[in-house]
Formats: sequence, structure tokens, C-alpha cells
Amino acid sequence: MAKDYRALTQDISAYSAQLRKLAPETMAGFHAMAKAAGAEGAIDAKTKELIALAIGVTQRCDGCIGFHAKALVGMGASRAEVAEVMAMCVYMGGGPALMYAADALRAYDQFAEGVAAA
Repeated sequence: MAKDYRALTQDISAYSAQLRKLAPETMAGFHAMAKAAGAEGAIDAKTKELIALAIGVTQRCDGCIGFHAKALVGMGASRAEVAEVMAMCVYMGGGPALMYAADALRAYDQFAEGVAAA
């Protein structure tokens, strides 16, 4: 059964919104850390997002894969760029990374669907 990363990220977003209400300081701190870590600096934001996707793959985090794949589509990353980063994940993480790298490419494709036509 193929994973639906659009539905997965929507579901996580709904529950993240509940956490923002229940634990606002923690969630605000997490958001601030994410914003600071992803900001342009010596490394551009798209490269940082590709790194985040790679970490999501190697940590086997479906939600991370979905959110970072979606962000990469929005940043204009190409499928080829994602595939090259996934190749590094497979090199460093072996078979388990391959399973999640394939899912990351699926997530990218799901979020990219219709973007080019728009």
C-alpha cells in the first residue's frame, strides 16, 4: 500500500495545531529553532532543506519526509536533486535507507503533481 504524503502531512498538521494550543511555549520554541536553522546563511535554504529530507529518510520519519518533500517542491528543487540526495542516503544508510529514500521520491512526486501544470 502506497503512502499518501498529502494526507499524512494534513493529519500531522491538524494535531500539531492542537499541540500549539496545549503546549504553546514548546511549539513556539520548536518553530523558532526550525526557522533559524533553515534560514539562508553560509548554506542556502534549499540545500538545508535537502539535508533535512535526508535526515528524515535516515531517521525513518514519514512526517519529516512529507513536510520536507513538500517544502522542496515549493522551493523549486528538481526531482533529480532529490534523487541525488536519496542516493547519498542509500550509500550511508544501506537497505533501510533505500526503503525510505523510495518513499521520499514518492512524496516529492505527490507534492509536485499538478505544480508544473499550474
